[in-house]
Amino acid sequence: MTLPIDPTALDGEDVGEKRATLEMDHEEAVEHVREAFTDAGFGVATEFSASDMLNEKIGAGRDHYYVLGACNPNMADRALDASDNRIGALFPCNVVVWQEEPGRQTVYHVSIMKVARLAGMAPDDEEWEDIVSETGEFVDEAWANLDAA
Repeated sequence: MTLPIDPTALDGEDVGEKRATLEMDHEEAVEHVREAFTDAGFGVATEFSASDMLNEKIGAGRDHYYVLGACNPNMADRALDASDNRIGALFPCNVVVWQEEPGRQTVYHVSIMKVARLAGMAPDDEEWEDIVSETGEFVDEAWANLDAA
């Protein structure tokens, strides 16, 4: 299968990639990330431990890996309208926390708004650029909140 874009030509900025390291135990990090995003205007629509599920279902033996599905309702509403509802296939905006080693967690996120535009699910126009920019500001605030630990 030939992809319509060359993924090797993309960098972290193209997809809004963010990564942080937290020096704390896993459960504390998950709570800290939840609070950082909530304080920045996101709600947590869904969350689950992918590692618990995989360890239980298939004996994967995975270290802690947790998914927080964050959502800013106003931005989600605007994005649905601007993308003819297609962005919903990528909802919610996931933030993941995985354990690198005990006491050290990685927090990772990519912008579904940027990914949707690259995948052709959203327009490449001024309205969408405003949505990308505004959601990026919310995420930047959440990321700044992570440093408040």
